[in-house]
Amino acid sequence: MQNLHFEKIEALCPVFGECGGCLYQDIPYFAELQIKTNSLKEQLKKELNLEEASIEPAVASPEEYHYRHRLDLGLRKIKSGEVLIGFVNPQTRKLIEINECAIARKEVSNFIPELKVRAKALLPADYKRANLTVKTGEEGRVLWGGIGKGSHRLAEEDYLWMNLEGQKIFYSLDNFFQANHFILPALVKILKRKISWNSQTVFFDLYGGVGLFSMVFAPLVKKVILIEESAPSIQMARFNANYHGFSNFEIYEASVENCLDELLLKQAGDACVAIVDPPRKGLTPQASTTLSQTRSLSQLLYLSCNPESLARDLKVFLHEEWKIEKIIPFDFFPRTKHLEVLALLKK
Repeated sequence: MQNLHFEKIEALCPVFGECGGCLYQDIPYFAELQIKTNSLKEQLKKELNLEEASIEPAVASPEEYHYRHRLDLGLRKIKSGEVLIGFVNPQTRKLIEINECAIARKEVSNFIPELKVRAKALLPADYKRANLTVKTGEEGRVLWGGIGKGSHRLAEEDYLWMNLEGQKIFYSLDNFFQANHFILPALVKILKRKISWNSQTVFFDLYGGVGLFSMVFAPLVKKVILIEESAPSIQMARFNANYHGFSNFEIYEASVENCLDELLLKQAGDACVAIVDPPRKGLTPQASTTLSQTRSLSQLLYLSCNPESLARDLKVFLHEEWKIEKIIPFDFFPRTKHLEVLALLKK
C-alpha cells in the first residue's frame, strides 16, 4: 500500500468477515480502489514487466453497495429439521444465515426473507441441500430458482432485462450475465472510444454469453460472429438478436477452441476485432495459440475477472508480438476482493 492513509469505518453488513464474500467493507471506497489498483500493478509488472503507466487506475462503480443483480445462496436442512439459507463460506464451508445483503440490489436483498418462506414451502422432504439463484432486472422484478428440475428456466414473457446503449438485453436465471449493471455503461463507453468501429468491421464476440456486447456493437459493424458453448445462453443470444431484428449475426453453439480457427480464416481480408470474456480460468492453450497467431485480427479486447489467468494468457500474446496498449481495471465487485480487468491489445 503506497502512501495510502485512511481510517477504518464501520461495516454495513452484520456478517461482514463471516460469510467470506466481502473484504473491504471496513475501509473507505477510495482506499479499496487504490489497494486493488496497486495490487494489479504489482502483479502485472512482476509477471509481464509492464510499464506502470500502461495500467490505469481502477474505474469506480457508480454504486459501492446494492449493485449485484444476482445472488447465489445455499440451502441446508440440518438434523433438527430446521432449514437454513445463506452464504457458504468458501474457506470453512460453513453456511452463514442472512436476512439481507449489503452488496445485492435492494430488490434482491429485501426479497431474502420471502425467499426463505417460499423455498421452505417448496422443499421436498428428501432434500437436504440446494443451491438457490436469485436475480432481478432493470424493472425490479425478482425471480428465483434452484429447487426442482428446470426451476431456472423462464418463459419468454418472464425474461429479465437491462437497457444498455439504447438496446434492451434479455437474460434468464440459467444464463451468465455481468453482475453489476451500473458500471457497464462506463465499460461500453471505453470500448467504443478505443476501437474504430465502422461498417466494414467484423466483430467476434467470443465466450459471448447472451450477446451483451454483440447487441451493443451490432448496429455499428458489418457482421457479428458470436461463439458460446452454453445452450441456455445461445438460446438467449438468438432471442436477443431476433428481438432487435439484427440480420448481420452469425451465432455458433460451440467451444471457441473447436471453431474459431476456421471462422477467422473465412474472414481473411476483413477488418476483424474480437472481444474475449472467458471463464475465470482464462483461455485454454489452444484458444490462446489461435488468437495470438491469427493474421485475421488487428485488435483484441480481453475482459478478465481473474488477473492471474489474464497475466498468463497475455504472456502468449506478447510472445507473438502483440502490443498491450492499455490495461484498464473496472471495479465490478465493490467491497469484495474481485476486480474486472480490460486489456487492449494491438497486433
